[in-house]
Amino acid sequence: MKNRITILIIASIATLIALSGIQAYLIENTYQLEKKLFVQETDEAISDIDNHPELDSITDSIGEELKASLSDYKNKRISKAAFIQKIKIKADSVNPQYMKRYTTELDSINLGYKIRYKRQIVSIVTFDGKKTDSIFPTATQQNLLILGETFDDADAQTIKSSRTFTEFEFVDKLNDSVFINSIDVEIKTKDLIVITDWKSIVFRRMATLLICSALLFLFVVGLLYYSIKNLINQKKITEIKTDFINNITHELKTPLATLGVASKSLKNKEIQHSPEAFENTLNIVDRQNTRLQKLIDQVLTNSLSSQDIVLSKDTVVDTIYFNDLIADFKLATQQKSLHLINDVCDEDVILRIDTFHFTTALLNILENAIKYGNDKVEIHLKTEVRNNKYIIQITDNGSGISEKDQAQIFDKFYRVSHGNVHNVKGLGLGLYYTYQIVHAHQGKITVQSELTKGTTFSIIIPIN
Repeated sequence: MKNRITILIIASIATLIALSGIQAYLIENTYQLEKKLFVQETDEAISDIDNHPELDSITDSIGEELKASLSDYKNKRISKAAFIQKIKIKADSVNPQYMKRYTTELDSINLGYKIRYKRQIVSIVTFDGKKTDSIFPTATQQNLLILGETFDDADAQTIKSSRTFTEFEFVDKLNDSVFINSIDVEIKTKDLIVITDWKSIVFRRMATLLICSALLFLFVVGLLYYSIKNLINQKKITEIKTDFINNITHELKTPLATLGVASKSLKNKEIQHSPEAFENTLNIVDRQNTRLQKLIDQVLTNSLSSQDIVLSKDTVVDTIYFNDLIADFKLATQQKSLHLINDVCDEDVILRIDTFHFTTALLNILENAIKYGNDKVEIHLKTEVRNNKYIIQITDNGSGISEKDQAQIFDKFYRVSHGNVHNVKGLGLGLYYTYQIVHAHQGKITVQSELTKGTTFSIIIPIN
């Protein structure tokens, strides 16, 4: 059974991890789609800005500068580095005017969030029919900013990539001869934007999904925890009930067996003709019948909860009450090695208690001290008054109770075991009954214990 539960718990946790992984994967995919959609929406919103006449005019001026510089480069009047520098100088000169107009147009759209924009040249490649010449990029520079703001590409989103093919004619001078040549030019550009707080915007759009996912995850975890906890509790209850049935069966066997022998004896003619033997046998039957009745009463009475117990309170003086209780307990146990210290508070205190039930509750604790005690049992019963509360402490020098058992000793049918063996007779109802009686008196009971160092039960009841 234990192995099955362990396997079930492992399988449940593995399933939960798998479901969490799938959920995380779906959320990640949704995040990427929302991000792509958001960037696409932004691109569509600002796409018309590129068609503004003033912006087109500025862009064309950079194109004219590129053509002029390309002619100088092909005639070997400038180097690649100088060619790139001329384009950069031209771009820097027109960029303030471009950004002023671009910002004005962007503000008119009123997106609700800020964006930063730039356009950069990615590559410039020429082909003259014979060979290809890669003018840009260079070994030291991969992108050339021509319009917009400067920012890191790692933080940006690409909204447009352009690839333009142009046949460009230029004047080629060779040995004082002038030729009109043409080359094919491929220019690649890329438009990028940085959206301020784009992650926050995307997450806000996903808020419903994230909240529902988190709630669903917590619900599944809670359901798993509740199911496993119930399963373990059911297993524990089953074990406790099985143990209780075994105990009650064992307790019933002795009187039933004795009654069986006695009833057979009554059929014996010799016993029937002997008044003394007959009376002794009847006494045995009567005693065993009484024992069975008490055993059944114990199960029924001790199974009551604090709400079901009807108290019949008496007014008692604590010193007289505890003196009588201790005297009766010593007489009933006949334990020669018992040393019981009576440390009742000096001043008399008037208590309102149900003497029958409360005495039974205290006797359960005292009897457990004998059952689980050492060869020489020592019990210290101490009382005191504090803040209008009457405190009873019963301390023994027994084997002690583990922390695990302390949390359960007041549960119905629970019995402290040593290993897997219950080596002390009982039904597991005594401390449960004591707990219910104390609570029926509007009090509380606690336990403090260490293994091999004894146990202290503390009972606190109000003084009426």
